[in-house]
Amino acid sequence: MSANDANQNPAERPWRLPPGTPSLSEVHRSIPVPKELSFWRKMLAFSGPGYLVAVGYMDPGNWATDLAGGSAFGYTLLSVILVSNLMAILLQALCAKLGIVTGRDLAQACRDHYSKPVAILLWLLCEVAICACDLAEVIGSAIALNLLFKIPLTWGVCITALDVLVVMFLQNKGFRYIEALVVTLILTIGGCFLMEIIFSRPNVAEVFGGFAPKFEIIRNTQMLYVAIGILGATVMPHNLYLHSSIVQTRKYEQNAEGKGEAIKFATLDSTTALMFALFINAAILVVAAATFHTRGEHNVAEIQDAYKLLSPMLGVPVASALFAIALLASGQNSTLTGTLAGQIVMEGFLNIRLRPWLRRLITRLIAIVPAVICTALYGERGTANLLVLSQVILSMQLSFAVIPLVMFTSDRAKMGAFANPPWVKILAWLTAGIIVLLNVKYLFDKLLEWLG
Repeated sequence: MSANDANQNPAERPWRLPPGTPSLSEVHRSIPVPKELSFWRKMLAFSGPGYLVAVGYMDPGNWATDLAGGSAFGYTLLSVILVSNLMAILLQALCAKLGIVTGRDLAQACRDHYSKPVAILLWLLCEVAICACDLAEVIGSAIALNLLFKIPLTWGVCITALDVLVVMFLQNKGFRYIEALVVTLILTIGGCFLMEIIFSRPNVAEVFGGFAPKFEIIRNTQMLYVAIGILGATVMPHNLYLHSSIVQTRKYEQNAEGKGEAIKFATLDSTTALMFALFINAAILVVAAATFHTRGEHNVAEIQDAYKLLSPMLGVPVASALFAIALLASGQNSTLTGTLAGQIVMEGFLNIRLRPWLRRLITRLIAIVPAVICTALYGERGTANLLVLSQVILSMQLSFAVIPLVMFTSDRAKMGAFANPPWVKILAWLTAGIIVLLNVKYLFDKLLEWLG
């Protein structure tokens, strides 16, 4: 790149980013955090990015896997949700630390560290994960529109592409507006499922027992398939890239003390937000187990079936409507973070900028094509299979984001005094190892099944 190119106005040269351009440059360090603020006001100032990340942990893909797990296996897979959430808390804390200390998001760090072919491969794998996630959001939103307003699934899938306009409007207003909308929708989802738990009256002792891990999950191939789907739906690959970028929207002091404080508050923010995600994911599975599994309905994997059965089985007319409202809020919430993640990944890996609406439209079209074909050919049953499959695809991509993240945050040359201490390294590599081993075990079992 020539000196003239580097000094050229980015608006006149939209396809290539100048060297050293920060992640999400339009909102980079746009939210000031004065040093003199009290603890609680600082915590409020840093709050927001964690909730955008938490959205990805409660998207419609979670619903399909949690419903399937709850109806088929009762409360057993609650332990998978808990372990997945603990993994997510650790990994998101590492993402926040990487972004705050280095000023680089995970995609940019990968581009800096790896050769160009490896970086491009990692980018392609991440794009597959984002499209799989977007597919879940498209289908989930379309199903919710169908349940609430009787809009045909195929039309609902097409309508979801219009959320590009909402994203553009909010980005122009400011990053805090996006965060406020996301928190509002999370509270809506949480409120709806709190009522569903009250209506379904689960056995409290069995619920707590479900959080204890069981070896049966590894031995049972069908249970393992759903468990990996839950893992893929809970620990989202693109969220690792997203979080390392959006923590940089805060304007904190660029010294060791300022970065240390930013890491503390960003970790507190993401941990609190992910506890909301744990509640909602567990609530979906608990409601499915208490309503369907205990009454002998062990094959309720489709969201539509759950909607139709909830009110009659619970004897509460509003139960199905609350379920659909929460689903719509979940799908729309996820579109906001999907836009940002796509922009971050493309800019970070390729140093190429697309306008957010164009980037979102491309991703949406890639997700809409299989969704339209599947809904047209197979109807409701096909959408359920696509939802679960999309989450398994996400899980398969996790290793390619988790391993670089752990490597970079453990590297003293990159992180200095903020490099992971030994106990964090052990936990982080153990988490990465569990993810890799579960996926290898699943693929081996499926290969034997196909050969047999």
